Amino acid sequence: MKKLLFIVLLLNGFFTNAQTVEEKLTLTLKEFHQALVNKNTVSINQQTDKWLSYGHSNGWVETKTDFIKNLETGYMKYNSYKEDSVQVVINGNVAYARFVADIAATLNGKDGNFHLKVLEVWVRKGKRWLLFARQAVRG
Repeated sequence: MKKLLFIVLLLNGFFTNAQTVEEKLTLTLKEFHQALVNKNTVSINQQTDKWLSYGHSNGWVETKTDFIKNLETGYMKYNSYKEDSVQVVINGNVAYARFVADIAATLNGKDGNFHLKVLEVWVRKGKRWLLFARQAVRG
């Protein structure tokens, strides 16, 4: 009886700690956004595809090189980034995430607060998800 109870508790612990692929990707995208706020360009470089297309709500689109350079120089600075209503859909090695974001940012010394609807496209390479494309519109 003790063995059976032990096995049930062990399996319960395993299943309650297991994350779905969608939950793991949601965590990855939140970690990416926190890396933006922390200006962790090493992490950002590792979490983005070399062909990154990063679109802003004003129509400005950055390549990966430009995106990282603008963060490093302080031309673009994320002061806070909060996601809400995250929806993740995965199809093989490609996924998209849609969410509403409240972002406080500084562009070329000018502060702004933005309420945006965001679409991010992620690709899985090996065991990692990399941001491939992002587009935001004012919401």
